[in-house]
Amino acid sequence: MSLAATAAVTVATGLIAVPVGHAADDPVDVVVDGNDVRADNVNGLTYKGLGVLSCNSTSNLLMDYKAEQPGRYWQLIRVLFGGENPLVNHVKVEMGSDTNTSTGADPATMRTADELADAARSPGFQLAADAKTVNPKLKVSILRWEMPRWVQLEWNKGTGKDEMYRWYKETLLDVYQKYGYMVDYVNPDKNETRSPDVSFVKWYKNTVVNDTEFADERYGIPAAERGAVADAYHRIKIVASDENNTLNMGPAMLSDADLFGIVDAAGYHYTTEDRRDGAADSDTYLPYTKLATGDNKYGQDKEVWYSEGTASFGYTDYRVNNTEGPNGASTGIGGVQSALDVANRLVKSYANSKRTHYIFQPAIGSFYEGAQYSHKELVSARDPWSGYLHYDAALYVMQQFTQFAKTGWENETNTAGIWRTVPEASRSGVSGTENVDGSNGAPSYMTLADPAKKDFSTVVVNDSDRSRTYRIKAENLRLGSDPTMEVWETRAADAGQRYDANFKHLVEETRPDADGFYTYTVKPRSITTLTTLDKSADAATYQRLPKSGKRAVLDTDANGKRSNTRDGYLYADDFGYEEEGKVRVGRTFQPYLASRGNQPRYMVDQTGAWEVGGDGVLYQYMDQSMKDTAAWNRNTPNTTVGDFRWENYKASVDVSFPDRDGGLAALGVRQQKGMAISDAAYNLRIGPDGAWTFHEYGTAIAQGTVAAADGYRLAVEAKGAKVTAFVDGREVAAYQDPTPQTEGRVKLGSGFHKTGFDNLKVETIGGYTPYAAAQWDNMDSAVSYEGAWSRKAALGDAMDWYRSTSTSTTAGASFTVPFRGTGVDVIGGNDGSAVLDVYVDGELIVPNAKTAATDKRLATYTLRGLADGRHEVRFVLKSGKLVLDALTTVSGRDVDGAVDTAPIRRALTDVGSPEPGDYTDASWPVFARALAAAKAAEDGQRGLDTVGVEQITARLGAAYDQLVRRGDTAQ
Repeated sequence: MSLAATAAVTVATGLIAVPVGHAADDPVDVVVDGNDVRADNVNGLTYKGLGVLSCNSTSNLLMDYKAEQPGRYWQLIRVLFGGENPLVNHVKVEMGSDTNTSTGADPATMRTADELADAARSPGFQLAADAKTVNPKLKVSILRWEMPRWVQLEWNKGTGKDEMYRWYKETLLDVYQKYGYMVDYVNPDKNETRSPDVSFVKWYKNTVVNDTEFADERYGIPAAERGAVADAYHRIKIVASDENNTLNMGPAMLSDADLFGIVDAAGYHYTTEDRRDGAADSDTYLPYTKLATGDNKYGQDKEVWYSEGTASFGYTDYRVNNTEGPNGASTGIGGVQSALDVANRLVKSYANSKRTHYIFQPAIGSFYEGAQYSHKELVSARDPWSGYLHYDAALYVMQQFTQFAKTGWENETNTAGIWRTVPEASRSGVSGTENVDGSNGAPSYMTLADPAKKDFSTVVVNDSDRSRTYRIKAENLRLGSDPTMEVWETRAADAGQRYDANFKHLVEETRPDADGFYTYTVKPRSITTLTTLDKSADAATYQRLPKSGKRAVLDTDANGKRSNTRDGYLYADDFGYEEEGKVRVGRTFQPYLASRGNQPRYMVDQTGAWEVGGDGVLYQYMDQSMKDTAAWNRNTPNTTVGDFRWENYKASVDVSFPDRDGGLAALGVRQQKGMAISDAAYNLRIGPDGAWTFHEYGTAIAQGTVAAADGYRLAVEAKGAKVTAFVDGREVAAYQDPTPQTEGRVKLGSGFHKTGFDNLKVETIGGYTPYAAAQWDNMDSAVSYEGAWSRKAALGDAMDWYRSTSTSTTAGASFTVPFRGTGVDVIGGNDGSAVLDVYVDGELIVPNAKTAATDKRLATYTLRGLADGRHEVRFVLKSGKLVLDALTTVSGRDVDGAVDTAPIRRALTDVGSPEPGDYTDASWPVFARALAAAKAAEDGQRGLDTVGVEQITARLGAAYDQLVRRGDTAQ
C-alpha cells in the first residue's frame, strides 16, 4: 500500500479517519513484504526505541536513591537501560539555569562566566553515566530552554553566540572529564521554539567542527587525551529544533541544502502529525516523512524523533477502576492519557510522520508530588528514604515494542542489525493528535523487521471496547523452516484475577493458514505483539517488574540519616554529611557531596541555586547578578524537603545573610502543592534588618520587628489548627486557623541574595500525631463504592492525586474504606456543599456532618479519636456534591508525650446522665455511642492525641444537642 493511501485525512478537524475499505468489524489485513524492509535506510527507518528526558527537577531525588538505597537505584538502572532489549536507549538532558521551567529548577552548570563548569550539579548527566554501565551504546543529548544570566545578557544584545557556545562546550568537556563520555547530540536552539534559529544552528555546527582548542587549563584535559577528546567532540551530531506544535524545521531542511547536511535528527513535541501543506511535491507536504524515508530531493534519510512526549498519567493499577467506558464500565489499561494512549501515540507518530524514537518527559518522576505536571511518568521515585519505587504497568506496554525487536542506532558499517520500521505494514486510524483516542476501534499497528528479513514483529493496539481481528501475511521473508508466530499480550485483569495476570504474557502460538495468513483476534483494551521471534523460552521476556515496596513516612534520627520512629525527630540536616561514605558514579566511586555537585539531601529546588558550601552550610547563591533570567514559572528562590504526610511538627533552621546588599530568609510548613514559598500553608519570612512577616500562604497575618542581626533561628510549629512562629526561640506570632491545612512538607526560601541555611530540624510535638501513616487513592481497589459515582482519570488535573477523582451528587451514594488506626481524612477539592453521614464499623457516629470548602489535596472532612485498631468507615452523601481524591489514615502507634483529656471529662460532666427512655429511638443511639467513646477515652487510650480529644469532645456535645425527648415534636 502506498504512503498516500495509508490514511484518509479529515482536513477540517485534523483527525485521521478510519481508512476506506475497513468497516469497523472487518478483519484488518496486513502484508509484511520483505521487499519493503529497507536495510539501506540507516537513519530514518531504524527503530531507536525510547528515551528519557531529565530536566526541571524531575530527576532530583534520584541522586538520593543512589546514596540511600543503592540496591534499588541500580535495579532501576538495569530495568530501564539494561538487558539484550533495553527499554530506554537515550538520555536527553535539558540544561538548567537555576530557574523554574516546569516542575522545578535544574542547576546551571556555569552560573557566571568565570565559574568552572560543574556537570555534577545536573543529575541527568550522572543518570546517563550510570545507564552506560549496562548499555554502553546509550545515546546522550542536550538542549537548553533558558540560559544563565551571563549568557542571556549577551544573547539579548544579539552578540551572545560565543557565550552560548562556551557554556555548551565547557559543560560537554566537563561531562567528558567527570563521566568519560562525549554527548552524542546537541540541539543549539531553544527548547520549544516556534521560530527555529537556523543561522545559529549552522554557526554552532561549523564552530564545533572547526574548534581545535582543547588545551585551555579550564578544561582540565590531560595532554595525552586531547586528541581523543577532539575527535569525539567533532563527531557531535545536531538535533533540531524541538518545536512544540509548530513544524518548521522539516520544511527548512528540505529547502536548504546546507541545513539538510548539518542537521542529523529532526525532533518535535506533542503532536503525532506531519505537515500537509501545499502540493504533494512541495517542501511543506509531509516533510518529516520525506526526511525519514529518504524520498526527498537529496536522496538521503534523516532521523525523526518524537523528541518530547508524555507517559501515561496516574498509576495504571488505580486508573483501571474508572467508569469512563460505555455504561460506566472501566476502560482497563486504556482510555485517554492511559498506557494504551501512549502506545497509540508511538504507532500514530510513526504511521503519520515516520518518527522512530519517542522521548518521555519524564520517564522517571523523581520530584515531590504537587509540582506542575505531577503524575505522568513510567516510574515514580519520590521516597528515597524508604526506597519505594512504583513501576507502572505502562512499562509492560512499552516492552511490547522494545522486547520484540533489536532497537537502537545503526553503526557506520550498517552491521548492527537494528530492526527497520515498515511503513507499508503500519497504520493508525485512531483520533486525536496528542492525547489520542482509540475508542473508534480503527486499525492501529506498527511493524518492525529484521534488516536481514529473517523475522518481524507487528504491534497492534486496540484501545476500544470491541475485539478486532487481524490477518497478517508474510511475503518475501526468510522465516526458515518454522514459521510459527507467537502472540504476546498486555491488558487489564479479568474478574477474579490478580491485577497483573495479563501483563505481557504469551497467549498463543499460531501458524499461517493455507492462504499464508496468521489470524488472531485482538481483545478489547489491549496491546498485542505478533512476532516470528522465538521468545517462549526467554526468561527476560517473562521477567516481572520489581515490586514497589512499602512507602514508609520520612522519620529519621537526629542526624537525618537512619530511620527512627521512637525519638523526637522527623528529620534533621546539618549539611555536613560526615556520616556519608563514597557513592558509586558510573564505574567509579566519589565522595558524597562531590558526587552530586554539592546538592543537599532530599531537597527539590523550585527556583534558585541551592548548594552546600565548603563550610557545611546550605546556601542559595542566585543573587542580583544572576536573577534576571527567563523562567516559565517565575518565583523567588525556594526549595522543598520532606514528606507530604507530615502533620503536626515544629520546623526550625538557622538563617544567615552573607550578602551585604541585603537578603530575605523564609521557613514554611505544611506544603502540599505549588512551587513558591507562599505555597507552604504557613511561612515565616525575615530580613537582616529584623523585620519579619508571618503568612498563611501568600497573605500576611502578622508582622513585626526584632533586633537587626546577621542571622536568626526561625521556627514554625503547627499542631492541629494552631500555628506559632518563633524568632530566636521567642514566640512572635500565633494563629488559630478556622480551616487549617493539616499536612505537608517543609520549605526554605530566600530573596535574590546569597542566603545561608543550617541546622534544619523537624521535630515531633508531644500529644499530637506526627503524620498520616497511609494514603489511599480514590481509585484504589480497597475503596468500595455504592450508588452513582463518576470515577474519572482521563484528562485529570495534576493537582489531584494520580490525576483521578470520584465525584457524586446523588443522595445515598457512599464509599467505604477499611484501615487500621485512629482516624481518616477525606481529601479533595470541594465547594463545601456536601453533607455526610459517617459510619464506623457499621454504626452511625456522625449524622449530617458538614464538609469544608477546600482546595485540591486538602482535607474536606477529618475524623479522629477512634479506638486504635481495625475499622471500616463508610461515608454516605446526604446532599450536595462530594469530590473524593484520596484518603489518609493515622496510626495510634505514633503519638508520643502526654495528652490532656480534661476537655472530655468536662464534656461528660456537662451532659450528665441522661436516661435512654427519655429520648426517641432515632436520636439516642448516636448519643450513646458518643458517650461510650468519651468514657473510654476520658483517662486516655492507645493512640489518642490532642486532635482526637477535641473531636471526641465535639461529637459528644453535638450528639447531646441533637437528642429529642419523647413526645417533643421540635427538631
